[in-house]
Amino acid sequence: MLHGLYDWTMEKAAHPHATWWLAFFCFIESSFFPIPPHPLLGLMCLAEPKKATRFAAIATIASVLGGLLGYMIGAFLYDTIGDWMLGVLGLRESFPQAACYIREQGAMAVFLAAGTPIPFKLMTITAGFIEMNLATFLVAALAGRALIFMVVGVLFQLFGAPIKGFIEKYLGTVTTVFVVLVVGGFIAITQLGGSDESTEGGDPCAAVTSMQDLEGL
Repeated sequence: MLHGLYDWTMEKAAHPHATWWLAFFCFIESSFFPIPPHPLLGLMCLAEPKKATRFAAIATIASVLGGLLGYMIGAFLYDTIGDWMLGVLGLRESFPQAACYIREQGAMAVFLAAGTPIPFKLMTITAGFIEMNLATFLVAALAGRALIFMVVGVLFQLFGAPIKGFIEKYLGTVTTVFVVLVVGGFIAITQLGGSDESTEGGDPCAAVTSMQDLEGL
């Protein structure tokens, strides 16, 4: 089923209204759609490198707006829609740990999910459920989504189709290194600030498997 859904999504790269399809998939992927829009963005940038940054900007904005929908689902419709949706996506068991990371790390947790392969929809719904500050959520989501989409757009805009091989081979590595540096800086700042809990207790979220565990922290 997922393979067929993926093929159907990729077919939209050649559609006359491909830009609208890109925005649509980026929007729904941030809240409930299982197929990531990154391959579709790559195909469109490959076909029209001169429009790559425009495509990436559209993907970024649509994805953040979709993240806002996920936030609203978590804040107002979790019991009726959110919990069911996470179950369908196979993310229900990860929900308590995601809630813990957002509660403990705030914007950093959302940024990491937005800029890495961590399911962004899990974090958007969870952020709404735990009532994360909306402005903080939007800034973190924008930063993370811009990182993962705009890098592709800028590279295609500057170098055109020949950059495709480089992106396929090294983009994941470059993004991972960047995220590691950001996380390392965050940890360093936390330690310099004298956070006894982070140094003595390690990762408080690693062992969280239920909401009861979260309440006990």
